Amino acid sequence: MARNCRSFDCVDSGTVSMSECLVVGGGVVGLSIAYELAGRGRRVRVIDAAQPGREASWAGAGILPPAGSHSDEPLEQLAALSNRLHAQWWEHLRDDTGIDNGFRRSGAIYLARSATEARALQTLASVAHRRHIVVEPLSQESLREIEPAVRPRGGLEAAYYAPTECQIRNPRHLKALLVGCAQRGVEVLPGTPAEDFEIRDGRIEVVVTPAGRLSADTVCITTGAWSGALARKLGLTLEIKPIRGQILLLSQPRPVLSHIINESSRYLVPRPDGRVLVGSTEDDVGFDRSTTAQGAGDLLHFALGLVPELGNSQLERSWAGLRPATVDGMPYLGRVPSLDNAFIAAGHFRGGLQLSTGTAVVMSQLIDGETPEVDLSVFRVDRLSHDSPAPQASKTRPAVSLG
Repeated sequence: MARNCRSFDCVDSGTVSMSECLVVGGGVVGLSIAYELAGRGRRVRVIDAAQPGREASWAGAGILPPAGSHSDEPLEQLAALSNRLHAQWWEHLRDDTGIDNGFRRSGAIYLARSATEARALQTLASVAHRRHIVVEPLSQESLREIEPAVRPRGGLEAAYYAPTECQIRNPRHLKALLVGCAQRGVEVLPGTPAEDFEIRDGRIEVVVTPAGRLSADTVCITTGAWSGALARKLGLTLEIKPIRGQILLLSQPRPVLSHIINESSRYLVPRPDGRVLVGSTEDDVGFDRSTTAQGAGDLLHFALGLVPELGNSQLERSWAGLRPATVDGMPYLGRVPSLDNAFIAAGHFRGGLQLSTGTAVVMSQLIDGETPEVDLSVFRVDRLSHDSPAPQASKTRPAVSLG
């Protein structure tokens, strides 16, 4: 049974309070780690610079691509673990909080409209088969049978069906996580950014915030695209940067699609209520969250080029999130080498929601002194040299997509 973190003892008159674990950053990764640690009996506090769960975590489309359970690649292993956990967490959160995050196995269709894209898609399908992921080629006749509204402009070169691809609704999942954390005794402090650290004898002794000086046995930084600035205060360079992803929300009185539709890095995600998410751009514009006419126009052109019927939809809204991209496409997961009690989990780029459950488990295992069930050495936070090139926007879906 988790102990109530609201009963933390004050350390001294200049420090607000003491906790066992302080999670800096309240996105889906941070909240998931807090939820898992609290379930292990830890007293946990989460601080966030704004409102928890309102940055890239909230802005995504909720796609959970399939992953191979027999791969020897740690990133694929982390994705497979996360996918298994998503089904379990959906049930646990629904039963404990009464909030259904919309998890469902909708399946997905992957399309290619050029010979080059078809070859790339065929390569992805071959990799998926080697990883024991079910991927089936689709003829144009079969595509019309299962998704009659999909009529690609310019013809179709290749199509594949991935029946195990799932989706969840990001805002509902984050709401469920917040309630679940509260039920486990986690204290969440919005509007409380970490401004600095006081380090003594190889440990973070105090995290300085506008609300006061917070102390904890362990500190885990999960601030996404903002993690680089905090890491520098710890003497660590993370090659991480924000990449803006713009998304549109279309609505129809009835559903026109039943599967997720993927083409290269873009997608259509149908919801049961007739809404369709159209995403996403990859804009290297720094910390600019604004949406643009160019971005919206490109996404509409993509959507109508695949599903002409969406031209009759209502454009309900648009938004953007800042995804944390790393130079090598892998997240940073592990202990800060120079500090005994500091950990980082950041840089998941477009895979943050999918990898959040697995990240929560392996980071909690590491924090508790256990051997993580996924080898984290390839994700270590000091793996890149200080003179590494700046991260670039990925031109494809995350590495875990289609295996």
